[in-house]
Amino acid sequence: MAKVYYEKDGDLKNLAGKTVAIIGYGSQGHAHALNLRDSGVKVIVGLQPTSASRAKVQAQKLEVYDPAEATKRADVIMVLVPDQTAAKLYKESIGPNLTAGKTLAFAHGFNIHFKFILPPKDVDVIMIAPKCPGHRLRELFTEGVGVPSLLAIEQDATGHAEATGLAYAKGIGSLKAGVIGTTFKEETETDLFGEQSVLCGGVSALITAGFETLVEAGYQPEIAYFECLHELKMIVDLIYQGGIKYMRYSVSDTAEYGDYTRGPRVVDEHVRETMKKVLAEIQSGKFANEWMDENAKGRKNFLEMRAKGASNLIEKVGSELRKMMPWISTSKEEVTAAQAAARK
Repeated sequence: MAKVYYEKDGDLKNLAGKTVAIIGYGSQGHAHALNLRDSGVKVIVGLQPTSASRAKVQAQKLEVYDPAEATKRADVIMVLVPDQTAAKLYKESIGPNLTAGKTLAFAHGFNIHFKFILPPKDVDVIMIAPKCPGHRLRELFTEGVGVPSLLAIEQDATGHAEATGLAYAKGIGSLKAGVIGTTFKEETETDLFGEQSVLCGGVSALITAGFETLVEAGYQPEIAYFECLHELKMIVDLIYQGGIKYMRYSVSDTAEYGDYTRGPRVVDEHVRETMKKVLAEIQSGKFANEWMDENAKGRKNFLEMRAKGASNLIEKVGSELRKMMPWISTSKEEVTAAQAAARK
């Protein structure tokens, strides 16, 4: 069973007198920085001089420096930039300014596990990975509630890496919910597999295939959209709330019977074998090298796939149907404008 840490296991005193540099100020970066600051930790932010996020940082009364200077000034450096840019940033700005005894931290193990970043042996290397988007991490922190995180220690040069990691986890609020011990290898490989086979790749391909099957059979695209995409949120919410068992309890007996008898025919042994191949490509580093190579060559294939996906019929149909659903929009003004446009 996994080891789980709670409030009693972390002590903010282990960050007392230390400075934490948050490198990047996106979804995760802003949440980490603000939560740590509100927990009494000294926080600075590292951003490029041209970054549009500098204004946001300054509006929050946080000190902002370029990544190299932030690394020099900090004892703990949390790298929260995209996987594909982290290695270059490390080589140019972070690595040259790491000194013995500092802590290099990540919220995802990609670059360390696949050795795109090779830290010196005299620094601690840790991971604190919240299991939610940054805005949710911040939102629940302000409500006095934490979200679970993962903790991994890749390198313990000082003998205090775990204590530092648990103090950091306490500072962002995660020890209120629980922090699960893992490794960089386990977090990285399971995260990539989940994204590719289930959460992003698997779900989007399944939705699109179902939608196109109905449309090709002569059914209206709008009806196909509702049945194969729109109602997915209801099902996911039930699973999120109480697991697959609770979802099956909540739907009709007809739906439950169809789940048992037809689901395994769609996700059959062929799909499982494909999943194993996908996992093997992750474990071997094939996917990681392919992705980094794609970025190095200008992301041509990636951008073409993005554009093709955005132009699919399911996206056009969904864009129109969502105008009928005011509960999805973020403001009354947007709802009013969307519905008025739909009626014209």
